[in-house]
Amino acid sequence: MSTSVKRRQPVARHGQLRSPSAVGQLLKIIGVVLAVVLVSGVGVAAYVVGGFTSTVNANAVELEGTKELPPDIGAYPGGFDILLAGVDTCEEKYAHLFGERCTGKDAGGTLNDVNLLVHVSAEPRRVTAVSFPRDLMLPIPECVDSNGDTKPAMSKQALNVAYEHGGEKGGLNCVAKTISQLTGEDIEFAAKVTFGGVIEITDAIGGVEVCLANPIKDRYTGLDMEAGTHTIQGVQALQFLRTRHGVGDGSDLGRIGNQQQYMSSLARKMISSEVLGNVPVMLKLADTGLSNLEASTSLADPMKIVQIALAVKSVPFEDIVFVQYPTMEDPYDANKVVPDESAATVLWDAIKANKQLQITHQNTENEGVVVQESETPAPTASATAAPTPDDVVALPDTIKGNSAAVQTCSNGNVRG
Repeated sequence: MSTSVKRRQPVARHGQLRSPSAVGQLLKIIGVVLAVVLVSGVGVAAYVVGGFTSTVNANAVELEGTKELPPDIGAYPGGFDILLAGVDTCEEKYAHLFGERCTGKDAGGTLNDVNLLVHVSAEPRRVTAVSFPRDLMLPIPECVDSNGDTKPAMSKQALNVAYEHGGEKGGLNCVAKTISQLTGEDIEFAAKVTFGGVIEITDAIGGVEVCLANPIKDRYTGLDMEAGTHTIQGVQALQFLRTRHGVGDGSDLGRIGNQQQYMSSLARKMISSEVLGNVPVMLKLADTGLSNLEASTSLADPMKIVQIALAVKSVPFEDIVFVQYPTMEDPYDANKVVPDESAATVLWDAIKANKQLQITHQNTENEGVVVQESETPAPTASATAAPTPDDVVALPDTIKGNSAAVQTCSNGNVRG
């Protein structure tokens, strides 16, 4: 299957793809494991509700400072936020795949290398998924670890040490406190997932299709793939998610775009008839998801997840937007980044005002992904009325991202 790839401005547009279903939208933005729980809760409720309640409640984590929440999602003023933290736990089954991370000088500890904050607005519903670089240097607040000991605040550390700062039982709360302090957002829900869980879920559905605009060859992860469309699973799926040196300029910022392409592809397959229509596959996915989920106590309720799905059921693709938190090079360390506070203010003000976000950044050869031109004409009719100019905010061109109406391909940095 050939893929035509061109670079163009990834702005939100109407009518490019059909509006997603309630389940489909949630899969795209809430992430791999939470998606499994949602779909299973709808499709095989009797099986999953029992498993979810016993497994998740046993591992649930209290989020510090969370306000008392209304019983119904629709009553949340200003919408709500869901934090997903992807951690590199050295699970015994998969430790050998992480090389020196689990066997060398860096062995031990757990880092939150993937940090995604999903904001679902009040009516009219819009969804914004903000990815935070692991190398973002920022203050880490005071956190209580798993032993009940209070760890002092740190004035400047990389974001990906927040989970370890809070310890195994307090890590998710510490990541939530750190992101909340940075953004000013109240985080009502949170969940932790493992990279091993990603492998198992990918295998459970028979692999995920990804697109490469250029070859990827990364000696650090062992990934070696030619340009084109591939179905990846198992070890290769993990390599694809972890590759940093193989895409764009080799930075963590490039890797974020690559990971978002993977999750979008996974979601598209999960909502297809070959997965949703296959009960044995769904049961397997439910088991896999439950065994790799650590949720906040606020999320340890299957009905709450169903409410979240219903809350976003009519959101069109152009109002589901993935962005990278805006950053600048750290003046003290070229390998780190610091918040671009001016651009971030524009982003959060637009989110809080419930405006449609327009991405103005144009991808270059240094990005982790490039925009994929569809080979078939896009539908001309929009599922919703076009917004007025007052409803749209053009984000600064320093903010990278795309709407769910735009499909991307990995931008491998092997050019020939």
